[in-house]
Amino acid sequence: MLRPLLAAVALGLLPAMLHADESKPVNLEPGDKAPKFAAQTDEGKAWKSQEHVGKKILVVYFYPKDMTSGCTKQACSYRDLKDKFADKEVEVLGVSGDTVESHQQFKEKEDLNFTLLADPDGKIAKAFGVKLLAAAPSIVTERWTFVIDRDGKIAYKNAKVDATKDAEQVLKVIDQLEEKKS
Repeated sequence: MLRPLLAAVALGLLPAMLHADESKPVNLEPGDKAPKFAAQTDEGKAWKSQEHVGKKILVVYFYPKDMTSGCTKQACSYRDLKDKFADKEVEVLGVSGDTVESHQQFKEKEDLNFTLLADPDGKIAKAFGVKLLAAAPSIVTERWTFVIDRDGKIAYKNAKVDATKDAEQVLKVIDQLEEKKS
């Protein structure tokens, strides 16, 4: 224990070691800059937030598991309102710890018309402060939804999502954002 500490002092790394706390939870709030993130889509393609922020409003919703009752209701509500989101230049992203293959099956079974991102290591969830199961750190414990505005800031956060009402609530939030801009 002493040798690594002495080496860190000699290399000038001690301050970074003392302040590095990866276990500290993130607590994003409206007005905060959204984290940059990347993942594989349900099509197995790379997706990077930097390539999308500024072009559209992003809805990033986290859900526990593909093809479960509540998650299916939530996904289908976004599917059914796809045209309304498209009219407002909004990109919807569903994020879970499921694999690309699971997302493909879920998307096909429910005829989903938006992108699902695979987060098998929970990195995206952690970046947004979404709580994960300790026993299975790729599974979120609760549904969370974020809206990222064109400036790359969190415009809305909901950590107590009702799966059946999430898409409608998000549309209302986006309408309010548009009213503020006019």
